[in-house]
Amino acid sequence: MNTPAHLIFGLTAFGKAGRPAVTMAALVGAMIPDASLYLMAGWHLQVLGTSPDVVFGQLYFSDAWQSIFRIDNSIILWGILFALGAMLRSPVLIALCGAALLHLGLDFLLHNDDGRAHFWPYSNWIFQSPVSYWDPDHYGNVVGAIEVALSLLCCGVLIRRFNGTGMRVLIVSLGLAEFAPFVIFAIMFSGG
Repeated sequence: MNTPAHLIFGLTAFGKAGRPAVTMAALVGAMIPDASLYLMAGWHLQVLGTSPDVVFGQLYFSDAWQSIFRIDNSIILWGILFALGAMLRSPVLIALCGAALLHLGLDFLLHNDDGRAHFWPYSNWIFQSPVSYWDPDHYGNVVGAIEVALSLLCCGVLIRRFNGTGMRVLIVSLGLAEFAPFVIFAIMFSGG
């Protein structure tokens, strides 16, 4: 899924009005599994000037990058931390890890040939889902539309849940950002 959708879903599932630390933990947890990709791809695209085709066609699948993805996308590691949060009765740790696990569960189901080793360190196996959130050859047009619709529905729920102006601006921004990947990828891969 696109990162804005992960943030929206994590916030919907684990964000709590009047509990800013829990809400922030939900946002951070929803972001962490994609953070390494943003850092590495951003460095190559913006600083080194590496072509998007190389970044997403070669580097993304390289052993070096996949070894990092195995850690921040490990359902095993996040599950252990979630269990620790539950044992400690820590709403912040539960929100952080719960949002990360929700992110990973959705990614597990919606990545075809670009999945990650979600069961590391137990296994390096990568599930190849029959559907993709982006690839039209694997129903990406349908899944992408459903993702946008559910994201906007969740934004409506969140607007009702959070009364503060700052949170509402964030929610609307996330809803608008759900459309950003379409624009960004069109520009990156246009060759212009």
